[in-house]
Amino acid sequence: MRTVGRSSDTLLLTIVAALVLLAGCSPASGPLGTPSSPAPTDNASVVPPSGDATPGATTAPSATTAPSATTPSASADVTASPSPTATPTVSPTPAPTGTTIVRAYFVLGSFTGNAGLVPVLREIPSTTGVASAAIRQLIAGPQGDELSARPAMYTTIPSTTKLLGLTINAGVATVSLSKEFRSGSDRDVPLAQLVYTLTQFSTVKTVVLNLEGASAPLTLGGRANYESDRFLPAIFVDRPAWGAAAGNPARVSGVANVFEATFRVQIQDANGKVLADKQVMASCGTGCWGDFSTSVAYTVSKAQWGTLRVYDLSAKDGTPVDVTEYPVWLTPAG
Repeated sequence: MRTVGRSSDTLLLTIVAALVLLAGCSPASGPLGTPSSPAPTDNASVVPPSGDATPGATTAPSATTAPSATTPSASADVTASPSPTATPTVSPTPAPTGTTIVRAYFVLGSFTGNAGLVPVLREIPSTTGVASAAIRQLIAGPQGDELSARPAMYTTIPSTTKLLGLTINAGVATVSLSKEFRSGSDRDVPLAQLVYTLTQFSTVKTVVLNLEGASAPLTLGGRANYESDRFLPAIFVDRPAWGAAAGNPARVSGVANVFEATFRVQIQDANGKVLADKQVMASCGTGCWGDFSTSVAYTVSKAQWGTLRVYDLSAKDGTPVDVTEYPVWLTPAG
């Protein structure tokens, strides 16, 4: 009887060991195995870009405000709308504790012949996942007064797109999106919007896209791959963003591809009066994209919405061409 008992014990131990071994070899996520999409992370190594400031929500103009007297202009991204004739007198308030400012890149200038990407600001609750938050804001698309901007603002990314995962490692952001991302008619502009939104962070140099249902990841690269008139206006201003505080002097930077690399930056007040008009030179031009960065001082007696206008002069007759303009918050020099 003792021999039979030992044999039963041995058999039982063998079965248990086999079950443990099988459990250790099974996929962690079920019979289909681990999904290829990267798991969402908290993006803790990503630091939001500095230098972006939003005006206080209570000082916002309405969507019908047109700061420029000569060219239809966008209105500010705001949450409250006094009458179009009201002139704000309150200084922009700093972002409250517990919030973070991120950027999303949409398209400005529909029907102007000079359409291209434009940065807008989003104030979100503080989070360590700032890159993921920026992508969610990108997917949400233009909001509020942005939707009635003049020139028109729009996005090429369907709002039904879902963020499935995002990892950042050694300068590479690998983002997984649902198949709706590529369901629009434009197949390339969404990629540019995605790359510019993720590369706002200094720790992201290149972007890889995992699209739901695709057979392999797509390496999108960095911003240099999207310096083209298919994606950017001839004079692309990256700072200040659309509807952001300009500072005084206004620090204006971006890239341009214009004749002989020269163009002009203009600041207008709330009534369309020109406060400053400065010639600027990019690092390259006439067929190549060059960086530019300049400071433009101006004088206003009180804080107000104004217009940032960049343009070139036609070699034929001197009229403004390649015009991009949008609202910025102006303040007296400190």
